[in-house]
Amino acid sequence: MRHLALKFAIAILALSIFHFQLSIVAEAARLKDIAHVEGSRVNQLNGYGLVIGLEGTGDKQNTEFTVQTLANLLQEYNIRVNPADVRVKNVAAVIVTAEVPAFTQSGSRLDANIASMGDATSLSGGVLLLTPLKGPDGRVYGVAQGPVTLGGGFTALAIGAKVTKNHPTSGRITGGLILERAIPAGMVTSDGQVRINLDAPDFTTAKRIAEALAQGPLQASAQALSPGLVTVALPESFKNQPVEYIAALESVEILPDHPARVVVNERTGTVIIGKNVRINPVAVAHAGLYVAVKNEPRVSQPNPFANGRTVVFPDTTLEIKEPESRQLIELPGGPGVMLSELVRALNSLGVTPRDLIAVFEALKESGALQAELVVM
Repeated sequence: MRHLALKFAIAILALSIFHFQLSIVAEAARLKDIAHVEGSRVNQLNGYGLVIGLEGTGDKQNTEFTVQTLANLLQEYNIRVNPADVRVKNVAAVIVTAEVPAFTQSGSRLDANIASMGDATSLSGGVLLLTPLKGPDGRVYGVAQGPVTLGGGFTALAIGAKVTKNHPTSGRITGGLILERAIPAGMVTSDGQVRINLDAPDFTTAKRIAEALAQGPLQASAQALSPGLVTVALPESFKNQPVEYIAALESVEILPDHPARVVVNERTGTVIIGKNVRINPVAVAHAGLYVAVKNEPRVSQPNPFANGRTVVFPDTTLEIKEPESRQLIELPGGPGVMLSELVRALNSLGVTPRDLIAVFEALKESGALQAELVVM
């Protein structure tokens, strides 16, 4: 019997360790999902161009830069016109923007965003003319051209009525950007270091990254220099194969540390509570107020054969309701309290998400909330 009991205990212990390991793996993330190699960054381009072919929804005559741009364009085709004599409604001046991923080579096709600069009412059905896109250094890195897609946006006009869906003055040029020059990007520094930048800088996470890289199968020479930077020395055997080594680094599993944080958005009533949020033992009383203001038009008519006139005036009524009983509920606190217990206790107050925001703000002011409160 003792032998069977010992086997059963060992089996239970092994099962518990297995579940614990599964929970750790479930919370772990690949290095590439929480950090990136320095140099592999997105680059932004922008340019100024014209959209033609609009059905009378382009810029009006008082948008002088559109007319001047059109006149300059016609001069390139040996057509000289006076900008003051130009009367067109099917042309709109736009700004074209695009994001170029790191290591994108010349000749690649990308999407571009487009937005009206003037008083055009819609870009539907328009075509963007050849537009050079420049970087912050003033050099041209790509050109964009093609039909404009609005993603379902439109504007319908009728006598005394107007219906607009989405944003008809902005859209996309799908596959219309051709990259003419590759943007320089580096993976390894001149001294043979791979610099890893954390997306969310954190001391604990940076330390865990350095330990995982050093103690894992790669046995990398890693060092956490700051909460947002970890350096790894590129081995001599991978001097000519940095891509393979960085790919191996990106696949390493890391257990990131998440700070205790409560994020609230009063405009939308959204409340997000992090897993590590804790509170000290505290009692909370909540009583909501119901306030209603109503305006109803009233008509005052003069007596028959009087010289008065009929007057319409607003009749305002104010109604306030307050619950007869108030509950004083003790919220559980301490390091061992689970998030589910905290949420269950807060739900027992019967508060709405917007009232819950006021509760968290009061908990923060009282010092009972052991977390960062972020109000959006």
